[in-house]
Amino acid sequence: MDDRSGPRAVSPALLGIGGDWLPVTTGESGAFVFRGADGARYAKCVPAVEAADLTAERDRIAWLGGRGVPGPRVLDWYAGDAGACLVTSAVRGVPADQVSSRDLRASWNRIADAVRRLHEVPVFTCPFHRSLDTMIALAHDVVARDAVNPEFLPVEQRHTPPTELLARLTRQVPRRRDQEAADTVVCHGDLCLPNIVLDPQTLDVSGFIDLGRLGQADRYADLALLLANARETWTNEEQAQAADVAFAERYGIAPDHDRLRFYLHLDPLTWG
Repeated sequence: MDDRSGPRAVSPALLGIGGDWLPVTTGESGAFVFRGADGARYAKCVPAVEAADLTAERDRIAWLGGRGVPGPRVLDWYAGDAGACLVTSAVRGVPADQVSSRDLRASWNRIADAVRRLHEVPVFTCPFHRSLDTMIALAHDVVARDAVNPEFLPVEQRHTPPTELLARLTRQVPRRRDQEAADTVVCHGDLCLPNIVLDPQTLDVSGFIDLGRLGQADRYADLALLLANARETWTNEEQAQAADVAFAERYGIAPDHDRLRFYLHLDPLTWG
């Protein structure tokens, strides 16, 4: 996230939420994020025009907190003409992208277990949806607005027009829709290492954060992001392939690599 200022800037103080707050200047969220000086809570603030998305994230955090999956708790909420602000408890620990490859490997089975437990939450109880059709529609909107961030794309796709990338994926939708219908779970929606917090002492999973895209979806939407993102930590391709095999065995799946590739290529087209 950029440390922005100006007429659109929204802060806890502006919205009347007391306490000492420090701006968080890392991350890629368009929101204004602040950490409490005591480290025990976070505030995410947005202009009023973006309040609906933040409301949806608040509701997802509250819902998942009642399902035994570790993550933040909703502490406070404000919405008004000036904007909206969500205050949540901090999930203590370190994001999984900030540990060494050795520590990530040591925690890898525990991450697989935590992801499996998330995906085992009874899907019929989840009121939120992140279906393939929803994501394809979002991709069409992002591409039509020429809002695709090329840095999010795989290197080999950065010189291909996003319209062509989306057309390739759209041709696969009927088959992927059938797969989703047979394998829908409660997905995180943005399951990359920065959104998995580890206890730095035990390397257990302390919780999942950034839950704004949580909802019913094909499990491969989560698995594709996680396995691809972890490759940025592994030291070489041999280690990455071994980690993929270890994760699949621990999670309990025989991976469909074409399906992984589909969701990995769809995700960058949905941000913008």
